[in-house]
Amino acid sequence: SRNPRRARMAAAATPVTAEEISAKEAFILSSDNSEEAVKAKEQAIYAIGEWYALRGEGGKLGQLLTALRPFFATIPKARTAKVVRVLIDQVAKIPDSMPLQMSLCRESIEWCKAEKRSFLRQRIQTRLAALLLESKQYTEALSMLASLQREVKRLDDKPQLVEINLVECQTHYALRNGPRAKAALTAARTAANAIYCPPLLQAQIDVMAGTLHADEKDFKTAFSYFYESFENFDSVSSPRAVDTLKYMLLCKIMMNAPEEVKAIIDGKAGQRHTGPALEAMREVASAHQQRSLHDFNAAVLTHASHFSSDPIISRHLETLYDMLLQENICRIIEPYSVVETSHIATLMSLPVATIEGKLSHMILDKKFSGILDAGAGCLIVYNDQEAEKTYDQALDTLGNMGRVVDALYEKAQQLALTKA
Repeated sequence: SRNPRRARMAAAATPVTAEEISAKEAFILSSDNSEEAVKAKEQAIYAIGEWYALRGEGGKLGQLLTALRPFFATIPKARTAKVVRVLIDQVAKIPDSMPLQMSLCRESIEWCKAEKRSFLRQRIQTRLAALLLESKQYTEALSMLASLQREVKRLDDKPQLVEINLVECQTHYALRNGPRAKAALTAARTAANAIYCPPLLQAQIDVMAGTLHADEKDFKTAFSYFYESFENFDSVSSPRAVDTLKYMLLCKIMMNAPEEVKAIIDGKAGQRHTGPALEAMREVASAHQQRSLHDFNAAVLTHASHFSSDPIISRHLETLYDMLLQENICRIIEPYSVVETSHIATLMSLPVATIEGKLSHMILDKKFSGILDAGAGCLIVYNDQEAEKTYDQALDTLGNMGRVVDALYEKAQQLALTKA
């Protein structure tokens, strides 16, 4: 007969054929529940899950999760929670598996309720809320998070509370509700300060803090948060390290320090994560340094896949484009008192309607003094005039005279009282 220890080691090994998968599944469902066997079964579950994920067989992963429920009854609840979360994470590796992930989460939540496994249910609900956020079902996500938050607060489960508040912050940010997002982030950081926070979770908190500061145009503070999150992501070899490095470069560009971008990319951090994403940011920084709208547009079009998929980058690049457009227009109209809008459009290789719209905004924002003559199709620029001071001086004089009259009236009243 085969050695039981050797059989367990073979079951835990990564499978390569369907026959090995069947052997592993038979071993997992066997009645051997010794400590060593349970550990081997756990490794076998992970190996099967990884194999299904690589082959894109999400349905079989879901069936595996259901088939394992009798096994879950024989192992500690904390270990069950770990196995379930790992399997759901493996489903997430399969492309276009969002509906399947949500379905598995909902089924697992119902099973947890039936089995009275509150610890696992709360964690799966938090995961489901994150999936709802990703699928833009914000109302349902916030509703689930609100009830979950009340429940977890009563239990004072701070690690779980950090995750809930973080997902809530991300949801409010997606809804452009800045004050609520900041409040949720503050709650997450307060709970995180009271416990040991894993590097990956701390990095996610720092990313949100940096994102909110960047939205408030405080790019210096945002850079420091993105740097902290980069170090944490990098320490656990997370693929999100590249994203935070891009955010750091974005902050330098928005701080009008594009020359520092090259130093960061050529440094140790940049060399470790070199690739098309960083090259895209290098080209944007170069275009900004040259104040070239043409180079900027070319960089954005060339690397559209890297920019359009990231809402943080794309939002700030729109602001940067606006700044460059404004600077280029100001440079062109500077020597003129009257200039045709078609001439500006020709020099900038942009449609006349775009130029006229931008000029209108700049006039309303008081970037320069002038009017658009739509009939003649030209811009009339006025010279900056010094503010007339006569009106302010007249007001000051009248104010002083008023105070003198009031003082004389008070003295007259006092004299009248003395004589009486």
